[in-house]
Amino acid sequence: MHRPPAHLTNLDLNLLVALRELIRERNVTRAAERIGVTQPAASAALARLRRYFDDELLVRGKGGRGGYELTPLAAQLAEQVEEVCAAAERLFATGTDFDPATSGRESTLLMADYTIAVMGERLSRLLEATAPRVKLHVKLVRESMAAGLADTIRSIDGIVAPPVNLLRTPDIKSAKLFQDRWVCVVSAKNQLLDTDAPSVEDLARLDWVAPFHPNHPYPSAAPITRQLALLGIRPRLAVRVESYQAVPQFVAGTDRIALMQERLVAQLTDRLGLKALEPPIELEPIIETLWWHEDHEHDPAHAWLRGIVIEAARGLQAL
Repeated sequence: MHRPPAHLTNLDLNLLVALRELIRERNVTRAAERIGVTQPAASAALARLRRYFDDELLVRGKGGRGGYELTPLAAQLAEQVEEVCAAAERLFATGTDFDPATSGRESTLLMADYTIAVMGERLSRLLEATAPRVKLHVKLVRESMAAGLADTIRSIDGIVAPPVNLLRTPDIKSAKLFQDRWVCVVSAKNQLLDTDAPSVEDLARLDWVAPFHPNHPYPSAAPITRQLALLGIRPRLAVRVESYQAVPQFVAGTDRIALMQERLVAQLTDRLGLKALEPPIELEPIIETLWWHEDHEHDPAHAWLRGIVIEAARGLQAL
């Protein structure tokens, strides 16, 4: 069914909350309890949503126990409705007064699992100590998100990532958090590399583990791909992963090699039997940065969150 573009004046925005809870719970009765309405009212909201989207959204599960499953369209809507509701809640929570000790506001940050490993525990402790009721939604960066970062940042509190061109626009603000550098990582028992000062040729003949490496020809915006290009290496990939923290698991105990962030390597060297080696040439520094849209600049709650994130990074030891 083709629908004309929706206008806010023609929409019942209460249906956003109903849609979020129906998708979360996949159960009309539980969704009604979370919204604070009767079960018939929640059923009526579901019926209106089904008419609007021309889709069942929730369908009876195959297990025969009365549960529901999401239709493919509902699965697509799940992340969008979470972002829209979170943005709306932040909008109406904005004010001149903000007390982190009593606020129950939820904030959303987008960051890589590497960043979480490096500063996540300190960030968590600072939040617990200063704002025990504030909720934090941490979303993991995926390479597939890159093209939409400029739009995504409008609906969340911030992105922690190295500088990329998509974020270098006049309406996006930033603050440097910490610096890191790339090192080569091999198993301490690697049998194919007999030097602690490998050449580019040494690296090129090994099998590689690479995070977020695209399955298509160069060039790519993925950080690892850029560093390999600087080395002049077209890697022979043994393992591709969508996670930085997964990389060492597929290097340990093998003759493979990877590029990893030095701060992350330092946490895992002894436990996984890894060895860090200097790259044969100097690679780009890793400058982890907090990015936020200027629309949030003067929101007291957002300003407080920025300060907490910056403080969490400030506590990192220098390399």
